[in-house]
Amino acid sequence: MTEDVRAEDGGSPAADAEAVLPLPLEFEALYVATQEAFHHYALFYLGTNDPAEDAVHRAYLEILNHWNALLEESNLQQQAWAILRRVVMSQALMGFRRKLALLRSDVGLYKAICSLPPRQFDAIVLRHVLDCDTKKISWYMGVSTSTVDYHCRKAKERLHRAVSTHLKTEGDHT
Repeated sequence: MTEDVRAEDGGSPAADAEAVLPLPLEFEALYVATQEAFHHYALFYLGTNDPAEDAVHRAYLEILNHWNALLEESNLQQQAWAILRRVVMSQALMGFRRKLALLRSDVGLYKAICSLPPRQFDAIVLRHVLDCDTKKISWYMGVSTSTVDYHCRKAKERLHRAVSTHLKTEGDHT
């Protein structure tokens, strides 16, 4: 019934959506100027189109959510790229977690890594799998370097307990 009324009035659901949330003209200009490059960047790192499109969409939503603060930055485009890089890295880490969960390990290491809380997982993978330094990890995660060190330390403690428990259990069976 609602669609019939809109059709009679000449309105459309898309027009109604625009009335609810008009996008700032400057945001639309940034989108037009960066969308293709953002997509190429995400596609390069994520490998397939659907995850790349999802990451770019999430990045633009984050940019829009922080739009007023970003307008106060000295280099809006640099800040937009920083948001995109963080979102792409986050998406890549989520994909890595899913793939890691499919691997088998005799000592239960992969299962233990996958069971880490998200920040601990990200810190461990960035540091020990992707070989990123603490400063770069802190930038990606949006936390201080001491917080990165804390997450890595706590993750190592959890992994040590999980793997040593698994080894003790395996040792009991033999």
